Amino acid sequence: MGKYHFIAIGGIGMSGLAKYLLEDGHIVSGSDIADSKYTDKLKELGAKVFVGHSADNVPDGAKVVVSTAIRQNNPELMRAKELGLEIYHRSDMLKEIAEQAQKTGKIFIGFSGTHGKTTTSGLASYVLEKAGLKPSFVDGGILPDINTNAQHKGGNHFIAELDESDGTIVKYFPDVLVINNLEEDHLDFYKNGMPDLVKTFNQAISQAKKVIVNADNNGIKELSGKFITYGLNNADYTAKNIKYSKDGTEFDIFKGDKLLIEMKIQLSGIHNVYNTLAVVSALVESGLDAEKISKYFYDFTGMGRRFQKVCEINGIQVFDDYAHHPTEIKATLDAAAQKFGKENIVAVFQPHRYTRLQSLWNEFLHAFENAGRVIVTDVYAASEDSIEGITGENFASELKGAEYFGGSIEQVAKNLLPTLKQSDVVIGLGAGTITTLGKNLI
Repeated sequence: MGKYHFIAIGGIGMSGLAKYLLEDGHIVSGSDIADSKYTDKLKELGAKVFVGHSADNVPDGAKVVVSTAIRQNNPELMRAKELGLEIYHRSDMLKEIAEQAQKTGKIFIGFSGTHGKTTTSGLASYVLEKAGLKPSFVDGGILPDINTNAQHKGGNHFIAELDESDGTIVKYFPDVLVINNLEEDHLDFYKNGMPDLVKTFNQAISQAKKVIVNADNNGIKELSGKFITYGLNNADYTAKNIKYSKDGTEFDIFKGDKLLIEMKIQLSGIHNVYNTLAVVSALVESGLDAEKISKYFYDFTGMGRRFQKVCEINGIQVFDDYAHHPTEIKATLDAAAQKFGKENIVAVFQPHRYTRLQSLWNEFLHAFENAGRVIVTDVYAASEDSIEGITGENFASELKGAEYFGGSIEQVAKNLLPTLKQSDVVIGLGAGTITTLGKNLI
């Protein structure tokens, strides 16, 4: 039994690690600036959670877990150093959990890539759980129905989302590594762009026993290694006969020339066909029979904050989506337009990080073609300093037809609501406080 203290325990990633450790019988404490549904759950499981950061919160003898966002002058981090405690980055904690899972005979499947890793890791975890296979997992979002982002159970699989944003993906040695796609992002870390990303992923590839990749993605083609592939053509696992409807998507999955399964999912958009292919190929390559798990895919309604309906007000539907990269935004709006019609879509975009908006400015300008109306808010800084000229207002002025709504999301909601009409489908897009748009509209 170990003792762990998490600085900023309430985040989606940190709370998942803490929950996993609690269910594995460890002593867990932590702190955050406010209580949340995540900290409430951890308290129910026996964690000691402090509101506010203070040196007094740090227990003797604990391993202290931090994320990249924790600054060096944090009083708890400074206290941990004074005490000579072991300090783990959250990726180190996930690495330790994964290695322990492998030692007990579990198959470690890691999902990675620029987009879709939360959905694919969540979908894999969901299908295994619904099939009664008792997986262990640490995912980056809340699973539908199961209503958790992590669990420790006795089945044969350990599933995890592997983050590349700070280069820490190279710490893991998965049995199966899935790479959904590869595009320029996190350019605050990858200073040279794609060459740095490719170098990092090539190292991660060298450490995995099996690697499964999306053969249709251009960025993937820059990687080196022996791959199992999925895609729409010329791949080991392919999706054919794709049919879209308001009820979802139907398609056939082939392994080579052989029909593997007939698939039906509730989710819309070609990106969710790729997500399903990624998960099917990973689970089959880990030894599972596709026929025995295929029926559970339809019940999956999507991860929290992935095109998640949050409310309906007088016929106005409001969705929340974590999309904060141009490709993600385009995929979400394409799927929404397919389902509701472009003319009904009201996209409310909160740019996430000044560095991302600056480096992908032109790509963002072409991401909103499937929205009938676009509102741009102020930039969510995510602890970054502002960059002169890189503002939501300036971006809106360059995006044809876009409107700028400044201030807090509460103020945005107050200004937006009187302009909405029945049949509008409002989609909040971003990784910051835009997630509160629905609550504020109510």
